[in-house]
Amino acid sequence: MKTKLLSTFLFGLLTLSAFVSCMDYGDYDKEPIDGNNSRGLFIINEGNFTASTASLSYYDIDNKSIENAVFRRVNGARLGDVAQSMTIKNGLGYIVVNNSNVIFVININTFEYVGKITGLVSPRYIHFVSDDKAYVTDLYSPSITIIDPNAFEKVGKIPTNVLGKTQPSTEQMVQYKNFVFANCWSYDNKIAVIDANTDEVIDIIEVGIQPTSLVIDKHNKIWTITDGGYPGSPFGYEAPSLYCIDAETRKVEKKFHFNLGEQGSEICINGDGDYIYFINKHVWKMDVTADELPENPFIVNNTNNYWYGLAVDPVTSEVYVADAIDYVQPGVIYRYSSEAEQIDKFKVGIIPGAFCFKEVNQNP
Repeated sequence: MKTKLLSTFLFGLLTLSAFVSCMDYGDYDKEPIDGNNSRGLFIINEGNFTASTASLSYYDIDNKSIENAVFRRVNGARLGDVAQSMTIKNGLGYIVVNNSNVIFVININTFEYVGKITGLVSPRYIHFVSDDKAYVTDLYSPSITIIDPNAFEKVGKIPTNVLGKTQPSTEQMVQYKNFVFANCWSYDNKIAVIDANTDEVIDIIEVGIQPTSLVIDKHNKIWTITDGGYPGSPFGYEAPSLYCIDAETRKVEKKFHFNLGEQGSEICINGDGDYIYFINKHVWKMDVTADELPENPFIVNNTNNYWYGLAVDPVTSEVYVADAIDYVQPGVIYRYSSEAEQIDKFKVGIIPGAFCFKEVNQNP
């Protein structure tokens, strides 16, 4: 759930507890779907807020074939309300369903349900510190949840109210040595630094208003892009910016400004860690050693729509762009070559917002 949907999300928060307590995941016929022996891409479709239309799509990269609603079709139940993100670890896919307060765990080859992690407030992303410990960020809880991924259980919390807010949001995470960096997006301007040995926040890096996402490059530089908030926001409104932060010193080394009214989002990085990509209406590609923003977009957005999601294949550097269209009908994914040539286009679920690549060597 990105910035454009935040106001709708806040409006519906008042009825969240009652809605979730009575939510019906449905009872559907089951059918097997084989995702074995292929490199694949999971597309996480948010669905409409409170409508329980979240879904999971699976794209066979080599065969250019798409299977939609794989979680529902295989398991006979809907995924829930607002699917936010997905991470793969040891052959299992962890799907974070934000407004259903749950993380579903599936087999990445058969898409079959394996387990779930419950008792979360508003989960956003999961990051594996090790095989035995994971962190889950949260939009509304004043803490990051510590998970035992083997038992699918909560085992602790990292208080985040040290960031200076009663309920600071935490979002995406990257790791450098034993330190985990988490951006604080909603009405915030900070990146939290967590010591993964002690499970506590030990530092704060201040950036622009609402850092949307994080990546780390091959030189151990952390990159984040801010969206600048929105007109009338109680936290402020400014032009979005791109930041480069040294992971060792935790100091901002570079800052690039966009224009007021533009929308920077969805920063990604290629497999070699030497180019970043981001959305600012179009898709832009930038060398991590550059001292200026690129003059021309890498992929031009010729639609009238706001591009909602972005992913870069870590093996081929091909680019996938998610178009949510009108946020009601099924969205569209565009696939581009590493040279920015369109090579495929396919429909997925409602509001495609996130991606997760499945490598063959990720099988159990």
